Amino acid sequence: MAFLDNSGDIILDAVLTDHGRKLLAEGDGTFEITQFALGDDEINYELYNKNHVSGSAYYDLEILQTPVLEAFTNNASSMKSHLVSYENLELLFLPILKLNENNANTAMHATANTFYVAADAFTEDDDEGTTTSGVVPHHSTGIDIQGFMRGETVKGENHIRIDQGLDTNEISPRQGIGDMMETEYTVQIDNRLGHICTTAGETLTEDYIDDDHIAYYTVSLSDVDMNTVFAIDDNTNSTQNVIAGPRGTKLEFKVRSSMDLQTSTFLFTRLGGTENLPSRAPGGGGVTQVYYIDTIVRVTGIKTGNSIDIPVRFVKYKALVS
Repeated sequence: MAFLDNSGDIILDAVLTDHGRKLLAEGDGTFEITQFALGDDEINYELYNKNHVSGSAYYDLEILQTPVLEAFTNNASSMKSHLVSYENLELLFLPILKLNENNANTAMHATANTFYVAADAFTEDDDEGTTTSGVVPHHSTGIDIQGFMRGETVKGENHIRIDQGLDTNEISPRQGIGDMMETEYTVQIDNRLGHICTTAGETLTEDYIDDDHIAYYTVSLSDVDMNTVFAIDDNTNSTQNVIAGPRGTKLEFKVRSSMDLQTSTFLFTRLGGTENLPSRAPGGGGVTQVYYIDTIVRVTGIKTGNSIDIPVRFVKYKALVS
């Protein structure tokens, strides 16, 4: 990795991703470049100085002199934000992706600011098997605790919801979002830890898994069988909405724990730690110790390149402390 020489001509540095190089190396004649993306993550456009004492030729000088890194082949460390083009030059706002926590079933844990995923069925009901009320993921009433998902059985109503649209009060939500509606998303997750599921608990099939163990899933509004992407039809100011202006689509999904997390503590001891959670064993008031691993699930809009990182913590029962 090095810096490009930007002292003279403008240089466009293009490379194949790790996955692209893998396909090329197969050498079966099927390799073909069908798409590409552009990025300039290093550039801070706030350096544009229209008040430069030397005149307009120097307004963007600091931007042009910004050191630019060579293109990375590692998808995990490059192109966090993609460049996009719009034919409409009068756009005042661009769409964003926003986590919708305005419903108890889609909110993160109230104090941990993450989504918990119970790694196995025993953790879903981790009170030493003495009752069926559960300890970590749900109250004795059977209602799921906010921010907990069941990673093995994938039961319950809790899930993750991402809304897309123009988050501004200057445009009515009744006005359509037009061609800025996101219809396809890429979802990334560490395949060693978990898999993406529909809200009904059906595990989706990944497109591929890269050399960093990151699984890529593509979900689409047009694929009704996936049952994950939906148009947001509510154009009111309902408290269930997080996008203030025109709305596009929403993405809803659950996370299933991997077989390794369900059946072993190896990755927990190598990559994670332990923490104490309130116990829901008979009598209440106790403490349950669990293993945990923190990770993120990244959602990226294919049309706009907007992305959002969602914190997820996998937990597995270790001991009933008290």
